[in-house]
Amino acid sequence: MSEPLIRVEGLIKRFGPFTALNGIDLEVYKGEVHALLGDNGAGKSTLIKTLSGVHKPSEGRIYVEGEPMDFCSPRDASEAGIGTVYQDLAVNPLMSVTRNFFMGRELYTGPRLFGKLRMEEMDEITREEMIKIGIDISDPGQAVGTLSGGQRQTLAIARAIYFGARVLILDEPTSALGQKQQMEVLKTMMRVRARGDIAIIFITHNEVHSKLVADRFTFLALGEVIGKGAHADLEGEDIRHLMAGGVEMADLEGELKAIV
Repeated sequence: MSEPLIRVEGLIKRFGPFTALNGIDLEVYKGEVHALLGDNGAGKSTLIKTLSGVHKPSEGRIYVEGEPMDFCSPRDASEAGIGTVYQDLAVNPLMSVTRNFFMGRELYTGPRLFGKLRMEEMDEITREEMIKIGIDISDPGQAVGTLSGGQRQTLAIARAIYFGARVLILDEPTSALGQKQQMEVLKTMMRVRARGDIAIIFITHNEVHSKLVADRFTFLALGEVIGKGAHADLEGEDIRHLMAGGVEMADLEGELKAIV
């Protein structure tokens, strides 16, 4: 395989005496969807916040295209090409699609303070970038609140890619969506994957969705990697077992029976 687009070696994150991540190794390659799975408290959120510059590692290294990185802020991670789309999407439902797309990065004619917004140009860019990954917004001036949940996810993904994301971290992008909207998001992910130049880290609790789109899997439990593998290497029972933190179903059944 070629050099991974992002590589994590021996990543440890402590909060006081508590170790949230304990020696995480992770490799993600261009043109792949890498599913990151695990139960609540497994360390997924801490890992993605460390990759996106919110937290500094206590130990270990993060490499982007083989270069060691030392992120002090989310801006550092963004400049290195790591774009994170959180569940709240960071969109304003009352603002237009275009204004949300360029939020804080608007194009002006003349000085920013006194210049004129280049709305027609921004509208065209917004519409073209969203079409590239499968959503045709006929009126980019419409309020984001009029879009479906799947379309909002696509907006956030298109925005991250346009502004330089080479590693796209998607935090539970299909949660709280209806089935049709979930499929919109999965299709968007596959269109991004087909570009071949972007690595996607897909955080999800949904076993079915991960099996539909992921090329490789990494499973976390209590801040450690408990399993990893390619899609072809994992059967349904393997995925369910590892998502449960490696606990045997018989053990769980025994604990429940002991109560009654």
